[in-house]
Amino acid sequence: MMEQTQARGRIGEVFWVFLALGLTSFGGPVAHLGYFRTAFVERRQWLTESAYTDLVALCQFLPGPASSQVGFALGLLRAGPWGAAMAWLAFTLPSAIILMLFAFGAAVLDGPIASGIIHGLKVVAVAIVAHAVWGMARNLCPDKTRTGIALAAVFTVVLVSGPLGQVAAIVLGGLVGLALCRNSAAATASESLHFPVSRKAGMVALGLFSGLLILLPLLAGTAAWLDIADAFYRSGALVFGGGHVVLPLLEAEVVQSGWVTPDEFLAGYGAAQAVPGPLFTFAAYLGALLPGINGLVGALLALLAIFIPGFLLLVGVLPFWNQFRQWDSAQALMRGANAAVVGILGAALYQPVWTSAIIGAEEFALALTGFLLLTVWKLPALVVVAVVAFGGIAIAP
Repeated sequence: MMEQTQARGRIGEVFWVFLALGLTSFGGPVAHLGYFRTAFVERRQWLTESAYTDLVALCQFLPGPASSQVGFALGLLRAGPWGAAMAWLAFTLPSAIILMLFAFGAAVLDGPIASGIIHGLKVVAVAIVAHAVWGMARNLCPDKTRTGIALAAVFTVVLVSGPLGQVAAIVLGGLVGLALCRNSAAATASESLHFPVSRKAGMVALGLFSGLLILLPLLAGTAAWLDIADAFYRSGALVFGGGHVVLPLLEAEVVQSGWVTPDEFLAGYGAAQAVPGPLFTFAAYLGALLPGINGLVGALLALLAIFIPGFLLLVGVLPFWNQFRQWDSAQALMRGANAAVVGILGAALYQPVWTSAIIGAEEFALALTGFLLLTVWKLPALVVVAVVAFGGIAIAP
């Protein structure tokens, strides 16, 4: 009985923590990773800095929404399968509901006060990401070799734009780490993370991922709901980098097919920029507009279909990754890959986080305030989000 009570308590803890993040995590996937680091590495210490960055590196390799995959894995680590489900549900629900309401005609994002708060929330993402980059750089780039890897990763993602640049930076960082970071890897062994996923469950998940990817296109055309499931599942399964990268795939599926008009698509995309949580919840807006199916059912179906492939892949590789990262060579490789992740986040701090939010001296001052509240006063991220969000009302153009 006591074990059941503790299990329920952990599941509830995961839900409420991720619900708070789902209500306040503005700024896109890079900012989400900063929020997660503050919440789960610094404040709650669910895992170490190194283990967290290993997990981020893994999710960057896989197709799907990287920040949601990291959140799913954190819930799985803390409270098992139900914890993973609650982490995804709580983190996704706020933005999905707002975007569904927007699709149904609710003017939830209008008005000068709402615009000012949204402006402030974009600024606070700068402080959150800067804080994450600063903390991760101190821990994961303590020597010249790994600092050089991080710097090379910055140049890689600048010169090779898009998800290809991110994957290339991590691969190159891992290879350099494999050659040059063996001593540091031996000195500080990687923490063991025990995800409750067996090898059999991993193989089943990989089989489901592949089977759905093959079968859904064959079944498309027989029913409206299968057409929707196929379109959104394929979008979620074939996109690397998540976030904005999925938009061209979705546009090809729903606009070019005539399901949604270009104006409707762009209006929903604009709304998705202004809400917290993962950009993949844009699928809920599109699903609510699709013909031939009830709006609410379409939204839920599109939402599930676009997230499921990334989660199946993650569950499929986790049991093998746990063993892989314990090898000496793997630890050296992950040291280099982790340093590359720091460089990728550093580049993303400028573009798109900084460039989309800091448009003047007032925004810079507000972002600096948020950064100092996090680093010097060490206030909770939720408090800093509230302070800077309402500060955005005063400086809104």
